[in-house]
Amino acid sequence: MTELTFYSETLSTPTGSMVLLTDSQDRLRVIDWADYDHRMLRLLTAQYRKPIRIQTRRAPTSPARAAMSDYFDGDLTVIDSLVTETAGTQFQRAVWKALRDIPPGQTTSYGALAAAIGRPSAVRAVGAANGANPIGVVVPCHRVIGANASLTGYGGGLERKRWLLAHEGAAHS
Repeated sequence: MTELTFYSETLSTPTGSMVLLTDSQDRLRVIDWADYDHRMLRLLTAQYRKPIRIQTRRAPTSPARAAMSDYFDGDLTVIDSLVTETAGTQFQRAVWKALRDIPPGQTTSYGALAAAIGRPSAVRAVGAANGANPIGVVVPCHRVIGANASLTGYGGGLERKRWLLAHEGAAHS
């Protein structure tokens, strides 16, 4: 079985340390919070189903890390053009693609997201795909809130979700 190699970088953010994994082509593969590294490793194992080697990235900084730094400094659209690569199922990738269509400062519900991908009855499956998203913030799962505008789960914790939405100027309960 072929081993995958990812290159790890960390970024200090207003809500804690973030870990970014890129591949040899500088495609962003994973973003997670350092205090949730167990979640990151679980998602990697579930999605790639092959041995993964993680190496510390040496200079230069990846485009992903530079863009994330700019995002946290207030350039909310800089992450829109980042090249990402994921494993996941065809359904998950459809959900993740639809998430990237939600602009900063806006939110959607799980039901609206299900309708957007042409699967209006797949609300729970959309929620599960949202929870399995390996590239949070760039694939903005934090922009999905409850149908009543309440905050719902987020892999990095509700306080981070609240902060990200406020950073982007999004309204929520």
